[in-house]
Amino acid sequence: MEAERTENLAQLIKRLKDTYDVTESEIARRIGVAPATVNAWVHQKRGTGRGPNPDKLRALAVAFPKFSEPEIFAAAGRKAPGPLSPDAEERVLQLWRKLTAEQQEMKEIEMRALAERNHSSGS
Repeated sequence: MEAERTENLAQLIKRLKDTYDVTESEIARRIGVAPATVNAWVHQKRGTGRGPNPDKLRALAVAFPKFSEPEIFAAAGRKAPGPLSPDAEERVLQLWRKLTAEQQEMKEIEMRALAERNHSSGS
């Protein structure tokens, strides 16, 4: 179940800093981004992108496990991607291999559109 958005990413980062007694620079170091990136999240500045990279949001959950992935994604205004077990990945690949090249291209376009929708609107 998706976490309900009760705080924005700036508020979550402040709470994370207080909980773990870390600086924005330390957060940045732990998730592999520039300190300016975390500062932009805190000050709600948007660059040319469409918000935080989902991989960096996941990295926050790994580096600071008191904050769940759904909670972090919700604060960023996004739905957290679903889990993909090795078994599920294998089943998807088996199905993929049975599609024609044209069908694979159509499915790839569809998946990109869905991922983009999740990335940009949080819907």
